[in-house]
Amino acid sequence: MTARNASAAAGPLTAPVPFRAALIQMCASRDIDENIRSASAMIRSAAADGAQYVQTPEVTNLMEMKSADLFQKAEPQDRNRAAAAFSELARELRIWLHIGSMVVRVSNSKVANRAFVFAPDGTLAETYDKIHMFDVALPGGEHYRESKNYRPGSQAAAVDLPWGRLGLSICYDMRFAGLYDHLAVAGATFMTAPSAFTVPTGRAHWHVLLRARAVETQSFMLAAAQVGQHACGRQTYGHSLIISPWGEVLAEGDGESVGVIAADIDPAAIGAARTKVPSRSHAVDFKRLPASHVDITRESSKPS
Repeated sequence: MTARNASAAAGPLTAPVPFRAALIQMCASRDIDENIRSASAMIRSAAADGAQYVQTPEVTNLMEMKSADLFQKAEPQDRNRAAAAFSELARELRIWLHIGSMVVRVSNSKVANRAFVFAPDGTLAETYDKIHMFDVALPGGEHYRESKNYRPGSQAAAVDLPWGRLGLSICYDMRFAGLYDHLAVAGATFMTAPSAFTVPTGRAHWHVLLRARAVETQSFMLAAAQVGQHACGRQTYGHSLIISPWGEVLAEGDGESVGVIAADIDPAAIGAARTKVPSRSHAVDFKRLPASHVDITRESSKPS
């Protein structure tokens, strides 16, 4: 796991104080420049409203389903015009800008689904590549095989912000509670799950999974989402969420509209939740049962 102290780019860490967080709910297209313009306009609006941390959803720069077009459009990180534009925007607005993920070419046959966190001086504070690939066949005929084009990440990541440590994840990662426990043990008190959730899975699981991850880790959860009917044919669920460590929904987007949702975040709520129910301090580091061990009945309870 990496956890860079990126605060050096914007001054030393201060005592946690309330701050304003904003999530960008967008409907990304197949055109990178159009997505940069759309996201940037909403990021500017969020900053004008006082947001000091702004998060965009998964695949902010490109929503493309066709493999040939995906590889034709995807750019490597060192020549990525979206990354350059968002770095400059973070510097201009003096905000922590978390681009939930972007499509980044990593080889001739693979791209990465990569998160970028830019500090207020525009420097790249941290990146994270989505670990869990969305390879599923949904009821109703929707099929996704993310691993066909995307190279999965292999390392968890977190970054220090002035208000606490930010744990990074992307969309399908949220189904794997172990990742968030790992981040919490490493000191993360703000979890993130920028997403492009499908409508069927969103209706069934979006709220319950995100609230569960917040409650389990006793951390804030920040999850910006794609929404609506995309030019590539996908339809996404929306409902961007900011959730407290107690599991309360502090702000929520709808399932139809692009825009900005925001909430004032008080880091003191983390300590308050952990005092009410000190489950983090009660966690036990246990060894897993071997896969072949299926009978856990005590010897003494077996019939003679």
